[in-house]
Amino acid sequence: MGSGLKILSVAALRRAVLACTAFLACTAGAGPPPKLVLPQSSLVPGGIFITPVDGPNNSPPVVTYDGKRAMVVRSDDRWLAIVGLPLSTTPGHASVLVRSGDSAELAVGFDISNKQYLVQSLKVAPAKVDLSEQDLARSQKESARLHASLATYSAAQPATLRLLQPVPGVRSSSYGLRRVFNNEPRNPHSGMDIAAPTGTPVRAAAGGRVIDTGNFFFTGNTVLVDHGEGLITMYCHMSKIDVHPGESVKTGDILGKVGATGRVTGPHLHWAVALNQTFVDPALFLAPDHHPAAAPPPQAQAR
Repeated sequence: MGSGLKILSVAALRRAVLACTAFLACTAGAGPPPKLVLPQSSLVPGGIFITPVDGPNNSPPVVTYDGKRAMVVRSDDRWLAIVGLPLSTTPGHASVLVRSGDSAELAVGFDISNKQYLVQSLKVAPAKVDLSEQDLARSQKESARLHASLATYSAAQPATLRLLQPVPGVRSSSYGLRRVFNNEPRNPHSGMDIAAPTGTPVRAAAGGRVIDTGNFFFTGNTVLVDHGEGLITMYCHMSKIDVHPGESVKTGDILGKVGATGRVTGPHLHWAVALNQTFVDPALFLAPDHHPAAAPPPQAQAR
């Protein structure tokens, strides 16, 4: 009399084990996506404000600060706004506006603390700092062009918010440094200067798309890369540009070579990072152990 028990052959048993192994291998990687590494939050002028914001899982809310659209990323099953704070911001209470679908716009408040950036006073020949009418007209035209590039806002979320230092070397001038030439205050430093020999390869800090290149009066040979959602990196004073507008680049791709073009006195890379159309401190995007060491204040790298 049959017992109803089916005996598997060795071959059938082997096939079953292989199928189970394959299933486990597939499902092992089916968990939540890896956590997005965020930039360092710093609630000071030139810093970054990071806050959770509500919205449907499949539709990010729109966040604006000072009328400019800010980055919103998906991380840990929630939306986060990553907001750049202008260096010119007055310390005190501020807010971002959040709009999700047809819901009413909500204000999310926060407080900005003061930060004392370094000040450097220099005595130089007036011709080194006072522009001719021709140079002034050129610089104003180029400034409008650069600001148009900084207004780029592509919808794709950046693949990473941990940026690569574009060249090895020490920091010869820090973000926020305020220079006073002949007792006249100038605009504070909007990026990070990294000292490097002429010809050193300049690498993309993250993947993205080249949105502009050119030779500018102040910044010399310059490349701007869009990384998504208003995150723009800018590379200046290069001796050579190796990319063109519209070209896609990956992290570490060579954009050009270090140089001393534009209004400078020696070779270095001026590297700037913008969020929602404002330059913020690039050091906030670097790994904690990869900040370039600061060198003594330079005598002059006038821009």
